[in-house]
Amino acid sequence: MTKFKLLLAGSLVAIVSMGLLASNINEREKERVALNKTAHSQGIEGKAMSEEWARYYPRQFDSWKKTKESDNITDMLKEKPALVVAWAGYPFSKDYNAPRGHYYALQDNINTLRTGAPVDGKTGPLPSACWTCKSPDVPRIIEQDGELEYFTGKWAKYGDEIVNTIGCYNCHDDKSAELKSKVPYLDRALSAAGFKTFAESTHQEKRSLVCAQCHVEYYFKKTEWKDDKGVDKTAMVVTLPWSKGISTEQMEAYYDEINFADWTHGISKTPMLKAQHPDWELYKTGIHGQKGVSCADCHMPYTQEGAVKYSDHKVGNPLENMDKSCMNCHRESEQKLKDIVKQKFERKEFLQDIAFDNIGKAHLETGKAMELGATDAELKEIRTHIRHAQWRADMAIAGHGSFFHAPEEVLRLLASGNEEAQKARIKLVKVLAKYGAIDYVAPDFETKEKAQKLAKVDMEAFIAEKLKFKQTLEQEWKKQAIAKGRLNPESLKGVDEKSSYYDKTKK
Repeated sequence: MTKFKLLLAGSLVAIVSMGLLASNINEREKERVALNKTAHSQGIEGKAMSEEWARYYPRQFDSWKKTKESDNITDMLKEKPALVVAWAGYPFSKDYNAPRGHYYALQDNINTLRTGAPVDGKTGPLPSACWTCKSPDVPRIIEQDGELEYFTGKWAKYGDEIVNTIGCYNCHDDKSAELKSKVPYLDRALSAAGFKTFAESTHQEKRSLVCAQCHVEYYFKKTEWKDDKGVDKTAMVVTLPWSKGISTEQMEAYYDEINFADWTHGISKTPMLKAQHPDWELYKTGIHGQKGVSCADCHMPYTQEGAVKYSDHKVGNPLENMDKSCMNCHRESEQKLKDIVKQKFERKEFLQDIAFDNIGKAHLETGKAMELGATDAELKEIRTHIRHAQWRADMAIAGHGSFFHAPEEVLRLLASGNEEAQKARIKLVKVLAKYGAIDYVAPDFETKEKAQKLAKVDMEAFIAEKLKFKQTLEQEWKKQAIAKGRLNPESLKGVDEKSSYYDKTKK
């Protein structure tokens, strides 16, 4: 009798447990199905504001908001003073910080000294194209005004329109939430390089190509056009130099063929190229890219919450989330993988310092040769070596994760850049000797302050102008954006508008 009672009790417990489990599974399945339904098939109103997507994709939105946790500011010019000399005469010699989370992308673009201190929509040093990789308002404006109109005019032209930082609408269709390319220049470049267009690509490929909308090398192509009223205008269109291929040397050949230069160097007067952030191109040469691992697999790994599987939108360092990123494929311990990454970084740092030391000295020695009377004809080959040296070395470091994405390629490019710089310096010995300066030693640039003095960067003046801009025009932009419903004031909470190293030193 006792055994029967125990058996009955056990059966009842099992039945109840199974019922609860089935109920839980059913509830989770209902949640999964509900979340997978597109409740915005007519489009999301205010699609450039990520807060409007939160009601449909709360988990993705909440994880995206965590990108604001990356709030540390690393002054790369202080870390690597040789870069100041390398970029003399170019805005990067004023201000260059390591990238932070997507949450800060727009504010950092506004804060940087590189974008200058405009006083209205028609002033300032840079074109409107400099907004392109910073905001979901950019595809909205391209749809609204047309691509050529967007690329026409100054950066400040859209100050009260481009007010939301990188978010949902940069990568997703507002009707279906499917991955979608929002910038016309990507498909043009893919076709020119012989790749499939975005639409023709697989879903896995798209999980990297949405990143390639921004994380690529580009330049501003001067394009003449007429608007609807027949007015002649000039657009500076973001263009990817891929028609000869996506390797560093192929892009170098493209630029050489069209005789393009981003700027003329302030010391050596060399026609220079500035690498932007060629993460996708270098990733394609690395083992992960060759194996078909997407950017999202590592930087936005899938996360399970109840019955719901979603991509974590806290785009950041995979080493902070290794159980969901690295350990899905690797069988080594987390610590061993971290040690390997550290080793790759140290090797890159070693070669970077050597290469840019030689590049900086080549610029200064060329400047000295000019001062003594050397002609452009005498310096032509030397300047070509310097141009190629800096381009290759810059391509290796402009994407901050490239040392890991493609470690062999990064070391090859730094070695090649260093070799080109040494070729320039060897030829400069002969030129300097001709003009009586065989014993010339380039001044050191071991600190940011020393380097900026050599590059003639008046930091005090630039900072004063920028702070005035931030107190006036920037505040007006935000007021207008809120008044016109383009910006949710809630999105400004937690954003330090003065989050720049120069603001903090002035406090």
